[in-house]
Amino acid sequence: MSGPPSPEVRAIVIFGARVRPDGTPTATLRRRVEAALAYARSMPSAVFVPTGGSPDGRPAEAAIMARLLREAGIPDAAIMIEDTALDTLESVLACSALLRGCGYRGCVAVASSAYHLPRCLILMRLAGWQVARVPPARVPAARRWSRRWFWRLREVPAVPWDVLLLARRRLSRRPGAAGD
Repeated sequence: MSGPPSPEVRAIVIFGARVRPDGTPTATLRRRVEAALAYARSMPSAVFVPTGGSPDGRPAEAAIMARLLREAGIPDAAIMIEDTALDTLESVLACSALLRGCGYRGCVAVASSAYHLPRCLILMRLAGWQVARVPPARVPAARRWSRRWFWRLREVPAVPWDVLLLARRRLSRRPGAAGD
C-alpha cells in the first residue's frame, strides 16, 4: 500500500508521540514527521496536521512537530496544528473536527509509527475518512526487542477499546438516543 501518494490526498495527519521533559522531540516523534515529509514530496499542496497536546506542562507534541515541519521548509500556511488531544482517539476526533470545519472532505493520509499505524487507520476510517497509509520509518520504535514488543502488544487491547468508545460516541449522537 506504499508507493506514490494518491492524487486526491491533500491532508496528512501526523499522530504525536511523547516529548522529552526539556521540550525536545523524541526520535519517534522525529521519525513520524520525517515519514510525513517524505510522503508529501510529490504533493505540492499538502497540508500537514500535527496532532497531540501535553498533559503535563511540556510543550504540545503538535507544536514540536510544527516546528520540525517549519525547519524542513514547510510554510505556516500548510500546517494546521491540533494541540488539544491527549490520546489517539482524541486526536482522531479533534483532527476530524478541524478538517471538516475547514470544509475538507478528501482523503486523509495518516502518519505514525509502524506499531501504531493500524489503530490510527482504523479509527480514521470509522470517523468517516477515506485514508491513505504513510509508510512509516523502517527504524524500530525501540532498540530492545522487549520494548518493541511492549509497544506492539499495547495496541492489542487499545484497538478494540478505542473502536468501542468511538462506536459508543457515534450511537449517543444519533437522534432519539438516550439523553436527547
